[in-house]
Amino acid sequence: MSAETAPSALSSEQLVRRIASVALDKKARDVVVLDMRDVVSYTDFLVIATGNTERQTHAIEEAVYQDLKHADGGGRTPRRVEGGTEGRWILMDYYDAVVHIFTPDAREYYRLETLWGEVPALEVEQAESA
Repeated sequence: MSAETAPSALSSEQLVRRIASVALDKKARDVVVLDMRDVVSYTDFLVIATGNTERQTHAIEEAVYQDLKHADGGGRTPRRVEGGTEGRWILMDYYDAVVHIFTPDAREYYRLETLWGEVPALEVEQAESA
């Protein structure tokens, strides 16, 4: 198995906590992690974050990508990334976690938290440097 497809040692909850921490390190706002395990079959968690501008959404995307690719020797890369060209809504699919990085206007327009309003959310905070 190549490094690009090697499974990560992170559980799905550890994965989303790491993603949230990286996003917060890049100054993402309003980071929310929704626990989708009892609701849908295609992922365990949704991570929703806001960047102030398209430039910042790209910076958050790149930071998440690089961190997970090089973390713990896991070589985890997303199955797909969409929206990277424009940057208003970037979606990164990591199977166990689907990451949505929005600009403020796009987040307000799509309102994913409202769509999944009854789904429990995890508490997330910036991780201490290891």
